[in-house]
Amino acid sequence: MPPRLGALSLEAKVVAAAGLVLLSMLLTRKYLGGSRLPGVGKPFFRLQVTLFVNLLMLIGSRYIWKHTVTALCRSTADPYSPSCIPWKIAVFVFLSLAHFSFFTPIFLVAEEPYLISLAAYVCLGAYVILLFFLFVFGCMQESYALVQRARGSFVPKTSKPVVVKSVAAIAVTAALSVTGFLNAAQPPTVRSVAIPVPSLPPSLNKLKLVLLSDVHLGPTVGKTKMAMLVRMVNALKPDIIVIVGDLTDSEVSTLKTATEPLRELNSELGTYFVTGNHEYYTSDVDNWFKLLESMNIHPLHNENMKITGLRNSQDWLCLAGVDDIEANALGHAGHGMDLEKALNGCSQDHPIVLLAHQPLAAKWALQSRPDIDLILSGHTHGGQIFPLTIFAYLFNPFFSGLYEVGQKTFVYVSPGTVYYGIPMRLLSRAEITEIVLQSH
Repeated sequence: MPPRLGALSLEAKVVAAAGLVLLSMLLTRKYLGGSRLPGVGKPFFRLQVTLFVNLLMLIGSRYIWKHTVTALCRSTADPYSPSCIPWKIAVFVFLSLAHFSFFTPIFLVAEEPYLISLAAYVCLGAYVILLFFLFVFGCMQESYALVQRARGSFVPKTSKPVVVKSVAAIAVTAALSVTGFLNAAQPPTVRSVAIPVPSLPPSLNKLKLVLLSDVHLGPTVGKTKMAMLVRMVNALKPDIIVIVGDLTDSEVSTLKTATEPLRELNSELGTYFVTGNHEYYTSDVDNWFKLLESMNIHPLHNENMKITGLRNSQDWLCLAGVDDIEANALGHAGHGMDLEKALNGCSQDHPIVLLAHQPLAAKWALQSRPDIDLILSGHTHGGQIFPLTIFAYLFNPFFSGLYEVGQKTFVYVSPGTVYYGIPMRLLSRAEITEIVLQSH
């Protein structure tokens, strides 16, 4: 007989509940997606995603509580002593804010970030770091005990090693969180990269592209930061500005005023944009296209533009862009990566520069069209914070920086111009990239 619900562990109950929410998400995409019930399906689906993530986080939260509250309070003479109450309250508030962070894109997005949103995402960043180090230090502790037992040594069962592990994890988390917060608060660095393009006409030699990626306007990034980025970009006097996705994390209606500084972007040969996965998470991508077009920013929706040299109108390069690869999976009709359409009219006779948000899309593009000269991507954030760096590195064919593929192709992956949600950066730095194309 199957076990009674009451006999299941908390983790099993959480996984079961998350499975039910996941099932409801799939049903929502099928029956409420698209245009069947406009205004209903989108917010309901976002709420489901938030509930799904929070349910899974409950397992991590229980682990953190067990190793930072239960273990530490048991090490005292009286685990129910009133002296433990402030610590329990502090950890409870910390965990609650970490969970609440996923609700802020739905309920707390405005022209400038709310303080509660920043606090919630700082707690989320610390949550990730603390969970990682509690697990790592716990594995180290268990490994040491196993080695000692294998040697025949007696390992006393005391609470001291548990306390040391927990305190060490908390101390490391606090230090890294402060370091990451201060690093993310700095303006992005400007990195200049020269890339050889042998087929580049002499009149386009030293063409300057400024690359932006992963700005993530939303709960923790607002108008002030956007205005700073625009000033920094304009100071570089670019020929072309390209934004390779994840500009926003919410709908146009809530972020329209925050994007106003984008009207001030100034480039000789135009400003261009391709979608990232987060534009599709907003379920408002078509309205974003309209707003950007009104700002003289041209979305490359599986299409290309001929960029003509100022000195010779007969010389040109093909600047193409593809939709993000997640558009199809998320059910956005009329959207999805279509490389053949994007490169229609582009040939080996002229240089080809492709904008594709995810490095995986860059890999797919090169498998189909190895004649592409340069692909500009983002998405990885350079990992943004440790330990997420590990997963970003393992699950992307190109991680961060410049890659040479074959004999003539380059891929450049931006580490991101701001950050996603969590206002922290560890082992990574936000960047505005100045790319100079050279014919030799």
